[in-house]
Amino acid sequence: MAIWKRQPDIAEVHARQKDTVNGLLGLRITEVGDDWLRGQMPVDERHVQPFGILHGGVSVVLAETLGSLASLLCCEDDQTAVGLEINANHLLPVPKGDTITGECRAVRVGRNVHVWNIEIRRGDGRLSCVSRLTTAIVARK
Repeated sequence: MAIWKRQPDIAEVHARQKDTVNGLLGLRITEVGDDWLRGQMPVDERHVQPFGILHGGVSVVLAETLGSLASLLCCEDDQTAVGLEINANHLLPVPKGDTITGECRAVRVGRNVHVWNIEIRRGDGRLSCVSRLTTAIVARK
């Protein structure tokens, strides 16, 4: 059973990313299920720290983007989601040239607060980062 209150439109999401951090980093939403969504990002010179591996902050950008989009899809038309807290544990390095894939699933979708778990995997399928995002649901202005 789908948890979304708004119909996901991947093409619209990608169109809105132009000239944003998501667009600049090449983040793409790839799939939307009934209660999860998935996105990918290449790991190239834009994404690495001086030692040639994925910068941890880039993983957090992917995690927050997926969780924020999921939260927005669970809002009523007169509501929006704003970030309250995010954390991330970086488990394995990701080398330049790889692609990371994040999958977001709900921990709790409440009336005023949503909590999302995001797992980010390397191209070989190994878990590289786990993140949790909490959003507040507020009236749209």
